[in-house]
Amino acid sequence: MKIGHVIVPADDLGAQLAFYEGLGLTTRFRDGDRYAAVTDGAVTLGLADESQQPVAGRVLVSVEVDDLDAVLEGYPGTEVVVGPHERRATITDPSGNPVVVYEKLA
Repeated sequence: MKIGHVIVPADDLGAQLAFYEGLGLTTRFRDGDRYAAVTDGAVTLGLADESQQPVAGRVLVSVEVDDLDAVLEGYPGTEVVVGPHERRATITDPSGNPVVVYEKLA
């Protein structure tokens, strides 16, 4: 298990990307105007437009897990979304903050 990245809403992806690059972060990749990942080499920020935000308008942490189904046993009824790179679900911590847990696809 590891922290995958922090997802940050981006109303204007180009402007967000320029801002974080201006702070010295490096762009890992960009998916059009929908999503970009920037990093300092240790931590990754996912800059996401509304279509790519698991919880619209909220900054949230994502955690990569080895077995998503095992983690979700404690969260019955949680919807699993399959994307091109991972299976993911959104759960909440005890304070009600959304957390994305995901398992990379082989």
